[in-house]
Amino acid sequence: MINRDKIRLISNPVVLQNLCKMRAEDTDTQNVRIATRKITRCLLYEASKNLPLVDTRVKTPLTEFTAKTIDPNINLIISPILRAGLIFTDEAIDILPQACIRHIGMYRDEKTLKPVWYYNKVPMETPNPENFYIYITDPMLATGNSLLAAIELYTSKGIPVQNIKCICIIAAPEGIENIQKHYPDIEIITAAIDDHLNEKGYIVPGMGDAGDRIFNT
Repeated sequence: MINRDKIRLISNPVVLQNLCKMRAEDTDTQNVRIATRKITRCLLYEASKNLPLVDTRVKTPLTEFTAKTIDPNINLIISPILRAGLIFTDEAIDILPQACIRHIGMYRDEKTLKPVWYYNKVPMETPNPENFYIYITDPMLATGNSLLAAIELYTSKGIPVQNIKCICIIAAPEGIENIQKHYPDIEIITAAIDDHLNEKGYIVPGMGDAGDRIFNT
C-alpha cells in the first residue's frame, strides 16, 4: 500500500500539458526532450523547498535590507541515474548552480529486472553528513531497484534519509511500494503515478523507454 504522505504529486497545468506531449507516441525526440525539461524544472523547484535558508544583507539600487538565501554552507548534490536521468542535469545546474553533479551509471537486466552497475561517481567523504542534501533523479520509477541502490549509496555515508529526495516524472505503484518498504520516510517527487508495470517491467501507460525516446536510440 502506498503512503501518499511521502509522495509529492506535482500536477499543475504546465506539467500536465508537457506530460501529455512527452507520452504521445508521435512526439519526436526533440519535443520529448523539450517537454521533459519543462517538467523537470517544475519538479526541481518543488524539491528545493527542503533547502535551509539564512539571512543575508543585500544592497539594492534603493536601499539595503535583509533577504533570505539558500545556506551557502550546505553540500548540495544532484545525482542523475544514467542515462535517462541526464535530462535533469542542465535544468538543475541552471536552477541550483552551487550543486555538485555526481552521476550514477546503472542499466536494468531485462531478465532479472535488477540494476547492473557500470559507473559510480559518488565515492566521497561526508564530514557533517547532516549538511548534505541529495536529489536523485530518474525520469521513470518502474521497479524501483535502481533507485534503491542509489539511495543506499548515500544513506551508507550517514546522510539522513530526510535530506534525500527522489525526483521522477512518471512512477509505477510497484516501484513506489518497493522504495517505501525499505525507506518509508523518504520523499518521492513525481508528476504522475501510473497504473501498473507490465510483464517486462515497463510502466503502463508510461511513455515507453525514456532513454530511447529522449536520446533517439
